[in-house]
Amino acid sequence: MLSAFGPGKVILLGEHGVVYGHPALAAPLQAGVTAHGTPSSRCELVMPEGAPPDAARLLRAAFAQLADGLGHPPLRVTLQSDLPLSQGLGSSGALAVACARLLLQVKTGRPAKTVDVERWAWAMERAFHGTPSGVDHTTSARGQLLYYRKAPAAEVGRARAVTGPRRLQLLVALAGPRTGTKQTVAALRARAGQWPRRYERVFRGIGALVDEARAAVEAGDAASLGDLMNMNHGMLAGLGLSSETLDGMVHRLRGLGALGAKLSGAGGDGGAVIGLFEDAEAAAKVLRRRRVPCFTSVIAGRGA
Repeated sequence: MLSAFGPGKVILLGEHGVVYGHPALAAPLQAGVTAHGTPSSRCELVMPEGAPPDAARLLRAAFAQLADGLGHPPLRVTLQSDLPLSQGLGSSGALAVACARLLLQVKTGRPAKTVDVERWAWAMERAFHGTPSGVDHTTSARGQLLYYRKAPAAEVGRARAVTGPRRLQLLVALAGPRTGTKQTVAALRARAGQWPRRYERVFRGIGALVDEARAAVEAGDAASLGDLMNMNHGMLAGLGLSSETLDGMVHRLRGLGALGAKLSGAGGDGGAVIGLFEDAEAAAKVLRRRRVPCFTSVIAGRGA
């Protein structure tokens, strides 16, 4: 049996603004999706048990596009995920990367090149989302903390790796079911269209925080990065992307000692909240005792 892994992702800073051409800082997670392949007479994907009909339809179409493009390698593919789905953690991008990496390896007989994984994962992501920013599958394929900006005249943006001397740990906590991404994005787009100058000022401000955050990571300044995350959450709330549920989890993580905490992803009624900690696992133990779904991930420095 062959296997390939695609990590999930979080946006440290820069949600939504990336769609409008502003930068984002995105980090891969140590949780993700694994695609397992066994020899078969045809190229087929086994649908995950319990997949909702709409999600299954999209997944079939996306996988068929990948299989068609790669000449239908004779493989039966099953999926295994340790990543919470539909929580703004890049699950579709992780799935696309895992499937692309696996089929490319079978087709060529050697480990897949990252540039090829990105190309074919992008095709699947478009089948899932129509016009995604590209940050999810790019972060997953490269497995690095990235400074990402969507190019004005290109489908996919430009990314550069960000490294730093200090070990940075995140705690990812799930604040409950969330509003669909399309609904949240559409509502923001409508408000930004009604008051474009006002919203552009906020997006530019978030972009400036992202630039500072990149410098903070490179300098190993965790306190500064945490403060920037707190400010970013406040601006996202001002854009109408947070909720009482998300704000409550943000304050809960800060109460457990987070240097900074914010929503990650599309926002809405629920979803993922991330906190930057000196010792993320100690805080996670407290949340698990209180039955809050959560996990930790190292995003920079030793163990990333």
